[in-house]
Amino acid sequence: MKITIICVGKLKEDFFRKAVAEYEKRLGRYCKLEIIEVADEKTPDDASLAAEEQIREKEAARILKHVKEEAYVFTLEIAGKQPDSLTFSRMLSRLSVQGKSHFQFIIGGSLGLHKSVSLAADQAISFSNMTFPHQLMRVILLEQIYRSYRIINGEPYHK
Repeated sequence: MKITIICVGKLKEDFFRKAVAEYEKRLGRYCKLEIIEVADEKTPDDASLAAEEQIREKEAARILKHVKEEAYVFTLEIAGKQPDSLTFSRMLSRLSVQGKSHFQFIIGGSLGLHKSVSLAADQAISFSNMTFPHQLMRVILLEQIYRSYRIINGEPYHK
C-alpha cells in the first residue's frame, strides 16, 4: 500500500515536523508513505476575491502535477463527508480489497483548494466543520491514517 500526501506549504514549526516524523516512523510498518510539499503563494492581507482565486489556481496547478491517474484521491475539505475513525478505516480497507493500492490525500493552502483540484478527487472528506491550519491538518491526517491501520489490523488503538 502506498499513501501520498500532497500538501501546500512547508512545515515551519519544529513541533509539527517532529509530529510528522513520528507518524512517518509508525506508518512505516503498514505502508509506503510519501509527502509532497508544493510551494504556497503569498496572500496579501487585503487580497481581493479575484486575487485569492488566482492564488488557488496557481497552487492547484502545482498540486495537480502530482496526482496519479491510478491513485484513489481524497481531498480534505470542510464540505466533505465527515467519517468517524471506524468508518474511515473501513473505507480504506474496502478500497484496498477493491484493488486500490495507492491513496493520495490533498491538503490545500490557507485559502483552501481550487475547484479543479476538488473535481480531480474521487472523494472529499472532512475531519471537522472547524477550520484548522494546514500544517496541523497534516498531523491530524497522519494520525487518522495510522489509527486506521491499527483498526484494520485488529491492533489496539486509543479510543
